[in-house]
Amino acid sequence: MGHAEWARDLAENLLRKPLPRRWAHTQGVAARAESLTPILGEEADLLTAAAWLHDIGYAPDLVDTGFHPLDGARYLRDVHQADARICRLVAHHSCAVYEATERGLLDALNAEFGLERPELVTALTYADMTTSPDGLPLDVSDRLAEIHSRYGPEHICNTTKARRLLPKVPGCRGTPDLGLRPKALRASSVWSLSVPCRSPTFSQVRDILQKFLRREDLHGQRRFLDQHPCL
Repeated sequence: MGHAEWARDLAENLLRKPLPRRWAHTQGVAARAESLTPILGEEADLLTAAAWLHDIGYAPDLVDTGFHPLDGARYLRDVHQADARICRLVAHHSCAVYEATERGLLDALNAEFGLERPELVTALTYADMTTSPDGLPLDVSDRLAEIHSRYGPEHICNTTKARRLLPKVPGCRGTPDLGLRPKALRASSVWSLSVPCRSPTFSQVRDILQKFLRREDLHGQRRFLDQHPCL
């Protein structure tokens, strides 16, 4: 049994009944991750496994700190002795470092789980932030707007994720305006951000990953990481 197959069974067991919408999102993220198989080759199994497991820290039985990347990664490490690379990806997915800072958990996060290779973190961020809560493909700006709407403007997710992540996902530019638009709210349960921002395309992610995997364009890699420090 590969990592991904094991991870799917575990995530389903933890999420499907208590958190059906979270389970739907997880299935969509895993599908996005799996679509990168032609690029990642053997490492696609690792990324897909992390995608299945990235949100298990929300499972009621796993909640400890209330910070789901850390709770999920600790569970994988301590209970299942999971591959350390999967634990690192889960612990640091989608700019978790910023929310950890807000929660006073940055030292614990970094002490227990180092950073995984940037190309894999980039790929997992792409999969997570372009998938709706119902598992459907979604533009990253709409995804952030949905998060903001679901949690409310004062929630810690919204004081960190949108401001930090939107300019740092490949293909996104500008600073989001998190003000509510009443007309958009009346028209849809998902309200929009005022700054146009397109999600990272498959070709953009493909090009980034291929350069990393071929170990080419070292200056470009360094420049990319300087521009996108949370990845």
